[in-house]
Amino acid sequence: MITITEIRAFSDNYIWLLECQGETRVAVVDPGDAGPVVEALDARGLELGAIITTHHHGDHVGGVTELLSRWQVPVYGPAGETIPGRTHALSEGDRIRIDFLDLDLDVFDVPGHTAGHIAYAGDGMLFCGDTLFAGGCGRLFEGTPEQMYTSLGKLAKLPKETRVYCAHEYTEANLRFASRVEPDNKPLRARLESVRALRADDRCTLPSTLAEELETNPFLRADVPNVKQSAEKHVGHGLTGPVDVFAAVRRWKDTG
Repeated sequence: MITITEIRAFSDNYIWLLECQGETRVAVVDPGDAGPVVEALDARGLELGAIITTHHHGDHVGGVTELLSRWQVPVYGPAGETIPGRTHALSEGDRIRIDFLDLDLDVFDVPGHTAGHIAYAGDGMLFCGDTLFAGGCGRLFEGTPEQMYTSLGKLAKLPKETRVYCAHEYTEANLRFASRVEPDNKPLRARLESVRALRADDRCTLPSTLAEELETNPFLRADVPNVKQSAEKHVGHGLTGPVDVFAAVRRWKDTG
């Protein structure tokens, strides 16, 4: 069985550490900083066996080169972006195999946050970088609202019990915003209370589940009447479809 733990980096990044009992080799997802990874592995006598990346931003790949100076391991990353040390260029339809974890992960193209962003799903886990967040989604730095809405729609079709491992501790802020969009959403209110308690103890709020996101994340709920009505009230005019609703909610979040 795979155990996943967070390695904290910068102010709010999570680098995910994947390991199996009895196996000294591990994989890491989106190592933006090598230091915390080296410290975590050395403290437990572990060896790096693979690096998995979702997109090119420095807080996700900035530690790759330093890690490769110590461990010569495969680096998996999006084919459409420049990833340091990449050995496996991936796009939708590809599947990677991490033998020492007995793990297969399917690759999805999820442009929006960046043009070539990818996500990995398998064994009930989703590593989605900065595309889908707990209670939110990534900013549209290189893509369009239609692209991001389509990307989120792909992820929303995964099994509802899928555990969502995104790359930042944004959950409380995201859910506070979601509560402005859907103030009468009871599961959302309960989730926010639970998350506030976790953060008060400086505890990680991840992973969430896809079921939770479908109930409480406004960016997965652009086709829900309450979200549409709230977005229309905010912009002051009607919106014609889910993509327009999504775009309006994203702009709302961006501007506070």
